This record gives sequence, structure tokens and C-alpha cells, in this order.
Amino acid sequence: MQLIDTHCHLDDERFDTDRSNVIRRAAGAGIQAFIVPAIHAESCRTIHDLQQRYDLIHPAYGLHPWFCDKHREEDFALLAELLGACVAVGECGLDFGLCNTDAETQLRWLRPQLQLAVDFNLPVILHAYKATDMIIGEIKKQPGLRGVVHSFSGSRQQAQQLIDRGFCLGFGGAITHPHANRLHELVRQLPLSHMLLETDAPDQTPYGQRGKRNEPVFIIEIIRQLAKLRDMDTNEITDICNANAKELFNL
Repeated sequence: MQLIDTHCHLDDERFDTDRSNVIRRAAGAGIQAFIVPAIHAESCRTIHDLQQRYDLIHPAYGLHPWFCDKHREEDFALLAELLGACVAVGECGLDFGLCNTDAETQLRWLRPQLQLAVDFNLPVILHAYKATDMIIGEIKKQPGLRGVVHSFSGSRQQAQQLIDRGFCLGFGGAITHPHANRLHELVRQLPLSHMLLETDAPDQTPYGQRGKRNEPVFIIEIIRQLAKLRDMDTNEITDICNANAKELFNL
């Protein structure tokens, strides 16, 4: 199989001691591309440097809501400088569950990034935790905006609203958990034409690898679970999801 991990943080310091081996293992398993989204200015610079060393890495540049206290106004200028050589804007978004920053502050950092995505004709990689309705509202304000809501955990109705706007939905290790019944039913129902596969490594380790640091090679377990839930061949699932990724990110 030729695979694409559409969301992994290979710049994370947890990969500092063996990053080359992690990439080599993944490539040996058939992973041909990694979308690596930034979360703050420092990670933008790190990912930019990593791209020079590893040609399988495709960068995205953005400012994550968890780090609002680190972001600075001049970071938007950095994004504008880097966005000419990347596949997406992000990871950006809203988080009203794990983040203590108020909604107004999060929106102040999100909205200019959505505008940059439109201005540069790039997709956006969105984080939406307990904030999906508000994310949908912001998307509606930006005609022509496209992208993915990664690690999607919303409702069937929210998913349909995003699909109707041309957005993809990313799914990863969470679907491998045996008791994730609501999520299992969701991925059975959604059109494969709007689904992407991701690991979110080094976080969100698949159930079969629990206790370990997540890494891109584990995307194979996510594909197998999705194929099982959809009663489809793994190669067919991979071909469709890869085609979605290539189209969205212009790979």
C-alpha cells in the first residue's frame, strides 16, 4: 500500500532522538507522505528546517489555540512568509475543552489564519474540540475556504454541514478503540470521498499500541479498523483516502 499520514507532528521533541528511524520505518511500510502541521512560531521554523532534510515531509504552518499565550502579532507575518511553500494553513482552530483561553482570544488568532488560507488559496487544517458548531460558523463566513477538521469527533449532522462546505474529516487512533461505538457508527455512515487518514503522532496512539509513543507507521492499524468497520478491502480504503489527500493538499 502507498499511504499518506495527513496529520502527524514529526517536529515534536519526542522524536528528537530517533526521528530518522521513525521516518524510515514508516517509509518501509509504504507511507509516501507526511503532512506535518505547525502549532506555534517555533514549530513553524522547526518544520521548515525538517522539510529541507526529509523530502517526504509536507509542511503546514499555523498557530494552535493551545498556545495563545505564546503567539505574537508578528507571527502572522511569519506565516505569510512561509505559506508560499507549504500544503496548508494550520494547525489552527478552537478548543473549549482542553484549553483555558477564552473564546474571544482564540477567535482573534483563528480568523486571520482563515483569511490567509483564502488569500493563498490553501486548505486549512482545523482543530475543533467541543467547538465544532462555532468552527462551522467561522467557515461559513469565508466563502471558498476548504480544508479538514482533524480528529473529528462531532455529530453526524455537524459532519454533513462540513461536507456540504467541501471539507474533509480526519480520523485516527480513536476509531481503533473497541468501545468507541458512536464514532464507529459515524465512520460507517460518512462518505469515504470526504475522509482522511491520520495518526496525530506522537499522540492518539491506536488501541493495539496503547502505552507506546504513537508514530506514523501505526496508520496501518487505523486503515485496518476502517476497512473492518466499512466491510471493505484495505487497499480500496487506502486508494480512496489517498486520492482525497492528494486532491486537498495538491500533492
